[in-house]
Amino acid sequence: MSALIKLNNGISIPQIGFGCWKVDKATCAQQIYDAIKVGYRLFDGAQDYGNEKEVGQGINKAIADGLVKREELTVVSKLWNNYHAPNNVKLAIKKVLSDLQLDYLDIFYIHFPIAQKFVPIEEKYPPGFYCGPNGWEFENVTLLETYRALEGLVDEGLVKSLGISNFSGALIQDLLRGARIKPALLQIEHHPYLTQEKLIKWAQAQGISVVGYSSFGPQSFLELDSETAKGAVSLFQHETIKAIADKHNVSTAKVLLRWATQRGLLIIPKSNKKERLIQNLQINDFDLTEQDIAEINALNLNLRFNDPWTWGASPEIPSFI
Repeated sequence: MSALIKLNNGISIPQIGFGCWKVDKATCAQQIYDAIKVGYRLFDGAQDYGNEKEVGQGINKAIADGLVKREELTVVSKLWNNYHAPNNVKLAIKKVLSDLQLDYLDIFYIHFPIAQKFVPIEEKYPPGFYCGPNGWEFENVTLLETYRALEGLVDEGLVKSLGISNFSGALIQDLLRGARIKPALLQIEHHPYLTQEKLIKWAQAQGISVVGYSSFGPQSFLELDSETAKGAVSLFQHETIKAIADKHNVSTAKVLLRWATQRGLLIIPKSNKKERLIQNLQINDFDLTEQDIAEINALNLNLRFNDPWTWGASPEIPSFI
C-alpha cells in the first residue's frame, strides 16, 4: 500500500496511484482489477483518455468481488476543454459518473486552462481536440467561471476534492483570489528534464499538493510519435540516473519515482506488467542523498513534452509562454 498524503481539505489520499492515460480499452478493465489486487487505491483518469467505462468496469468488479470497498478508493477524472462553460460542467460530470458507474468522484480536475468550443456528447465523445467542422474554436469562458461550477459539484456531493492541471503559477494565483474552495491538488508534467522547482515550491507553500505526471519524461510520449521525445536521451539510459541507480542497487525507474516522492510530490505511474506494478508501489523503501537529488535536479532543460503550443491550433495556445 502507498503512504497517505493529507490534502488541504483534510482528506487523505495515496501518494502513489495508477495513471490511466494511454491504457488500452481492450485490457483496461483487467489492468485496473489487477492493480487493485496488488494494492493500488488511487486511479487517475480523465474524460479525454477515452477509457472511463473500462476503468469503471475494473473498479466495480473489484468491489463486487470483495477486494476493496468504494470508500477505500480514490477515483479521479478531469474536465476536458470542451466542457468549460458552467452549464456544460454538469453534463460532463454526469457522463463521467455514468461511464464509471459510480455515485461520486474523489477528485475532479480542470484538465487544461483552455476553453474549447462545446461539442455535444452525442456528436463526439470524448471530443479530444475536435471543436466541430470549423476546426479549432474557443469559448469566452473564464477559468473562475468554470471553477465555480466545479465548486457547485462539491456542494452537491458529486465530487469530494477539486484540482487543477497544467496551470501556471500566475493562473493559480488569479484563481485563488476568487475561489471559494481552495484547489487541493495541482497536477503537472514533472521529470528531470522539467523540474518546475519554483512552481512546486510556491504551490506547496499555498497548501496545494502537487502531483507529477510523465515521471519518466520522453518515455511517455514516444508512442505518440513526438519528435521532441524522440530527440531526447531516455532517462532510463541517462548516465547520471544509471550511476545513482547502481549506487543504490535499484532500477533507474525507481530512482526517477523516488526523486519525485522525496520532493513531496504524488505520482501516477502505470505499467502493463504485474511485477512492475508492485515495484512502483515500493519505491519509498530507500532514500536518495542530497547529492543525488542535486545531480538529478541539474538535468533540468525546461523541456516540456505536453505543450498546447504544439497541438496545431491556429493561433497557437500560449499556455506556458
